[in-house]
Amino acid sequence: MLDNKRISKFIQNKRKELGMTQGEVAEKLKTSFQAVSKWENGTLPNVEVLVALANVLNTTVDEILAGRDKNAETFSYSKAGVDISYTDSIKREMAEYLKTDNKRVLNSIGAFASLYDIEFLNIKNPILVLKSEEPGSKQKLAMEYGYSESICHDMINHLVNDIAVMGAKPLAVLDTIVCGKAEKATIKSFVKGISEACRENECNLVGGETSIQPDVVSSGLYILTSSIAGIVSRNSIIDGSNIHKGDVILAIASNGLHTNGYTLVRLLMEKMPQIKLDKINGETFIEQIMKPHTPYYKSIKSLFSDRGIHGMAHITGGGIEGNLCRIIPNGLCAEIHLDQVKPLPIFSYIKAVGNIEEAEMLSTFNCGVGMIVVVEKQHAKRVQELIKKYHDCYEIGKIETGSNKVSLKNHMIW
Repeated sequence: MLDNKRISKFIQNKRKELGMTQGEVAEKLKTSFQAVSKWENGTLPNVEVLVALANVLNTTVDEILAGRDKNAETFSYSKAGVDISYTDSIKREMAEYLKTDNKRVLNSIGAFASLYDIEFLNIKNPILVLKSEEPGSKQKLAMEYGYSESICHDMINHLVNDIAVMGAKPLAVLDTIVCGKAEKATIKSFVKGISEACRENECNLVGGETSIQPDVVSSGLYILTSSIAGIVSRNSIIDGSNIHKGDVILAIASNGLHTNGYTLVRLLMEKMPQIKLDKINGETFIEQIMKPHTPYYKSIKSLFSDRGIHGMAHITGGGIEGNLCRIIPNGLCAEIHLDQVKPLPIFSYIKAVGNIEEAEMLSTFNCGVGMIVVVEKQHAKRVQELIKKYHDCYEIGKIETGSNKVSLKNHMIW
C-alpha cells in the first residue's frame, strides 16, 4: 500500500535538496505550480508524469513510490540487537521445561501472567511467603567455567532455603534472564536447570521473563534472578519467637561456599591464578567452589509442624553471626562454640592461601554450616537423627540470656 504522506514528503525534500521552487518544477514539467503543491500535500501525481517528475528530481519512480531513497538506511528491532522471531523460537523451546502435572498451575507459557491456585483446604489462615534471589558473582564464574545449568540450582536452592526456614512450603517460581545477546543453547540450559531445581524442591517454574538488553548488558553476559511464592499457616510460622533459654543449637552441614564469598574468591583467583588447578580432597579448586548450593527443604519439611523446633536460620552472606541474629529474641544470646564447628577443607584452604583472619572468614563464608536449627533440648537428639538421614547434623551451642543475640566462643579448628 502506498503511503501518500511519505511520498509527498519525499517529493518536497527532493525539490528542496535541489534548491528549486514549486514554480520551477512546474515549469520543467509544463504544468501548474498548484499541481506540484498538491503532490507535496498528499495528492499522488498521475502515472503519466511520474517518469518526468523523477527525472526532474534526480530520483527514480520506484523511490518516489517508496517515499525514500533506495539505498537509505532502514531501522528495525533486529538491527538494534533484538530478533523477535529468534526469541520467539527460544520461548517455544522453553515450553517443554514448564510442562507440569500440577493442577494448581492453570496456564502455560504465552499468557500475560501465570495463574496458580492457592486454595489449600488443610492450611488454616494461609500466609504467602515471598522472596527474590540471585546467585551473586558466582554466576560470572559459572559462565566462564561452563556451569550455566549448575548455577540455576544454586539460585533455586538458595531461594527455597530462605523460605523453608520460616516453615513455608515452596509453590511457584518466576525467573528473569537478562542478557545482551540471546544464545539459544545458553538460555535453554538456564531454563532446564531452573526447572529441574524447582522439581527437586517440590515446586514449579511457572513462567518468567527473558529480557534482551544489548545497550545495557554486554554480549555474552547473563544476569539471573528469580522469585518464589511459598505458603504457610499463620499458626505454623517459624520465626524464632518461641526460642527460649536452654534451647539447643544444631548445625546442618554445607557442601562448600554455596553462593556467598565469591567476590573475595575471585580476587584470590586474580592474584594467584595457579590455585585454580590445586587439588583439595581430590577435586580441583574450581570443582570445589562451583558445587551447587545445598538444598535443605526435603531434610527439614517434616519438622515444620514439630513444636520442638523454635527457629531456623539459613547461613548465607554474613556467616553464622550475621544470619542467626535475625531470629534470636531480645534478651537472649545464642552461644556458638566455634571449636565444635566442622569446617570443610575448602575453607581451610582459602584461609591458608589467602592468609585470611578467622573473623573475616566467619563473616564472609558459612565455613561448613549451611543451616542452623534451634530446638527444645528434650527434642534435640530426635531432630538431629532425622536430619542426619540427609546431611551431617551436630550440636554447636545453646541459648542463654544476654544482650548480644550471638556470641562466638573459642576458635575454629582449621
